Amino acid sequence: MVNVASGHETSTPITPLATTERPVLGTGREPGTTRRGIPGSTVAPDTAFTVTGRAATATRYLLAGIRLALGWVFLWAFLDKLFGLGQSTVSGNAWLNGGSPTAGFLGKAATGPFTGFYHSIAGSAVADVLFMAALLGIGAALILGIGMRIAAAAGALLTVLMWTAVLPPASNPFMDDHLIYAAVLIVLALLGAGNTWGFGRMWAATPFVRRNTWLN
Repeated sequence: MVNVASGHETSTPITPLATTERPVLGTGREPGTTRRGIPGSTVAPDTAFTVTGRAATATRYLLAGIRLALGWVFLWAFLDKLFGLGQSTVSGNAWLNGGSPTAGFLGKAATGPFTGFYHSIAGSAVADVLFMAALLGIGAALILGIGMRIAAAAGALLTVLMWTAVLPPASNPFMDDHLIYAAVLIVLALLGAGNTWGFGRMWAATPFVRRNTWLN
């Protein structure tokens, strides 16, 4: 027998314990174990959160695809507001042409209990810079698959703030896509979605990030 603590082999034999009790279904025990006093059948291991084989591969690629899609949503919003590409921002209102990325939404579309606050900061230089920096940073991080924790935290904060700017939502008492985006971003970071179709592993292996793991 190998002593786990010391890593050395000992001469003490392992004597299996005999039992006449039957395993209990759904206890999470390995086959051959029992639960005293409760009859049952073959043990069924808990596989609710176990993904293997093709399912695991499909899940990794699906998460990577969702990551890239969300990254493009943030990055496109930045580009459209910066250059006025005509989707939601016309050329004359582009940031490069003197327009404000926050004046329209916060100044006109904001509703609900925080309307006064958002109207007060709409169009300010600080709000514009912070908003555009967030869009660019979150979008780039998601597409590259690096800094997923920071990107998820910043993205969740941004989308929740945007949710508070339009309360109550137009089609639901409280739930809308901003909250869904926030939840999905957190899930992507927790499941390491930056490692597939991204530079997550390379980023995590750099000396600077290894010393500052919060940057993963």
